[in-house]
Amino acid sequence: MPKMPAMHRPLVSLLLAALLAPAAYALDQPEAATTRTAKQGSLTVPARHFAVTAANPLAVQAGAEILKAGGSAMDAAIAVQAVLSLVEPQSSGIAGGAFLMHWDGRQVQALDGRETAPAAATPALFLRPDGRPLAMRDAILSGLATGTPGVLAMLAEGHRLHGRLPWARLFEPAIRLAEQGFAISPRLFELFSAEAALRNDPQAAPYFFDAAGNPKPVGTLLKNPAYAAVLRGIAKQGVRGFYEGPVAEDIVRRVRGHARPGLLTTADLAAYKPVVRPPMCNDWRSWRICGFGPPTSGHLTLMQILGLLDTQPAAVAARGITADWMHAYAESAKLAFADRAQFIGDPAFVTAPGGDWQTLLAPPYLKQRGALIGAKVMATATAGQPGTVVQALAPQAEQLESGTSHVSIIDAQGHAVAMTTSVESAFGNRVMSDGGTGLPGGFMLNNQLTDFSLNPVGPDGRPVANRVEAGKRPRSSMAPTLVFDHDGQLLMVAGSPGGPVIIHYMAKLLTGALAWGLPVQQAVDLPNFGHFNTGSLIVERGALTAAQLSELRGRGHHVVETDLTSGLQVLMHVKGGWAGGADPRREGIVKGE
Repeated sequence: MPKMPAMHRPLVSLLLAALLAPAAYALDQPEAATTRTAKQGSLTVPARHFAVTAANPLAVQAGAEILKAGGSAMDAAIAVQAVLSLVEPQSSGIAGGAFLMHWDGRQVQALDGRETAPAAATPALFLRPDGRPLAMRDAILSGLATGTPGVLAMLAEGHRLHGRLPWARLFEPAIRLAEQGFAISPRLFELFSAEAALRNDPQAAPYFFDAAGNPKPVGTLLKNPAYAAVLRGIAKQGVRGFYEGPVAEDIVRRVRGHARPGLLTTADLAAYKPVVRPPMCNDWRSWRICGFGPPTSGHLTLMQILGLLDTQPAAVAARGITADWMHAYAESAKLAFADRAQFIGDPAFVTAPGGDWQTLLAPPYLKQRGALIGAKVMATATAGQPGTVVQALAPQAEQLESGTSHVSIIDAQGHAVAMTTSVESAFGNRVMSDGGTGLPGGFMLNNQLTDFSLNPVGPDGRPVANRVEAGKRPRSSMAPTLVFDHDGQLLMVAGSPGGPVIIHYMAKLLTGALAWGLPVQQAVDLPNFGHFNTGSLIVERGALTAAQLSELRGRGHHVVETDLTSGLQVLMHVKGGWAGGADPRREGIVKGE
């Protein structure tokens, strides 16, 4: 029997542990754990003029190049995304989507580049002929999973509003890397070498594997002429070079020609529009935290957890991860995730409880919900009633969801971008498009539509808020975040990949850096943990002592230790400039001057 790759063992162990526990949560992360990376590229002294952090050093270098040339934070974000699509194709790409927070020194703006369901989509998109939903992996590895990409249209709108350098200039670093080649990194190698589905795609297979079917090794110079050609078209024609013409036609051909074909059309691509939304800004203790509202659940659920924790005196008094604090955290998370499953979806299709999403964060409501937290584990939490009208909705069953790269940038003017960007699962639906160029390489297609509830109704037949509907944006957990101090000065630019665990990664960061006063890199390095209201408290291996684990289990928690692959990329204002934190669980660095 062949030996199981080491990177898969933690997930298999978790699945086995979950199966042995009643109602336990089987966490399937968007990307597997890989070797930790020492953060030798982090800032050693505060940056005074600009700073950029992202999940790959080459992308960070591209952002720094643009900032040195006088570009804005938005300009740098475009350059970073173009490079990430090349060097980190498992995580994000030009055929994916993103949520972006922008600060121009006066106001916060939220740009929504989330994918949309095709015009022909119905709530039955992922149902089999017998009326039951497809298995998640079958749904992911299909044309059905691909939504209309949004990230490029969103970035073009951001450039129109906040760009300084010419659009074409922003793609030069990525075009140069695609034509000259880049060395395959250890993380990219570990992930594509274990992904069998890539071997079945006629475009992806020769890109990642040699003629004998072996993974191209770490350090191999990987050139991508198809991607370079596509970017040249986008640089010259604007986003029309992606949403119309040969690129759009090739995306649609591959989606509709799949063994399990999807519904995407060239009309869907041509009609895509990004949305500029009002940000959601909420006070927490002495800070103002601004994030993205629905269709992402990230900010709302994060702020619910922090607000619920503040109803627990022992948690407020804690200055580190103790068993008392972890118990209060897990119970708060269960309550917040119950509301998330019940209420949150695309606001164009789903009405907020009481007509306002802020009802979920109202202090009297949080106090009422927090009173449910006791000394022992509560049963699976049910949603509360934050509004006066009871909604006829069913909670969504927990399912795999991803969100897989983050970028934080500060420019010379003090303007900022926090962008979380994704193709959903690792390598999306495992289909690569060459953009109609006929050249080797290309870019990965997304599988974001599997962020919808595969089953459009609950067990009682009531509709799920996050069901598939034509033109709808699937619910997300992405949580790009800007934090301001009590004087209104920008203090932090942050975010992480990680599917629904993003919410927990961000809660850990904000608690560590703000409430506990840790230096930003130490806050990033804190152990990861989470609860999804589905049975198990998950904690990173070695996060808790044997005594703490014993105490939590004595309170009734089923604790599962596993790898939790966060990718926090954080900039924080300190005396003298900006400090940075890059997550050692991925390959990112911080660079600034």
